[in-house]
Amino acid sequence: MAKVVIKLGDDISTDVIYPGRYMATVLPTETPQYAFADLTEFNSKLRAKQIPPGSIMIGGKNFGCGSSREQAVSALKGHDLVIIAPGFARIFLQNCINLGLRIVVCPDIQASETDEIEITGTEVVNVTTGKRFQISPLPKARQAIIDAGGLVAYTRKRLLEKRTA
Repeated sequence: MAKVVIKLGDDISTDVIYPGRYMATVLPTETPQYAFADLTEFNSKLRAKQIPPGSIMIGGKNFGCGSSREQAVSALKGHDLVIIAPGFARIFLQNCINLGLRIVVCPDIQASETDEIEITGTEVVNVTTGKRFQISPLPKARQAIIDAGGLVAYTRKRLLEKRTA
């Protein structure tokens, strides 16, 4: 079970997640400090490590729209956040898969900040309200990449499996 640490609206762009003025910083070890830099209170909590790994971020429709900047995903992964949203922008979704960011597509999600959330294989349970919401699962191949920690980790795992077989 994890707590909702922030709830955002529809059409949150990659520029909100990782402002363009920080594009010179591309290392995954450095990008997390700039996550939601313009939401100063939330950014301060992230940088101070006041938000536990595995915490839940609730997004709206079209989460991650805008540019194709991979740093937006890298910044979120660096804080080990789980993103639940009704839908994700296409390129952002692929970047999440490639980098292994834990995302959940849940079209009817209803949750507020501080709600306790449980994610099962088929639904999101808002423990605080007692409501249950169906997950729209990703294709198994895409989920396997996320579960492995991203495309590089998935490829390494597959290559090792072939070597030992």
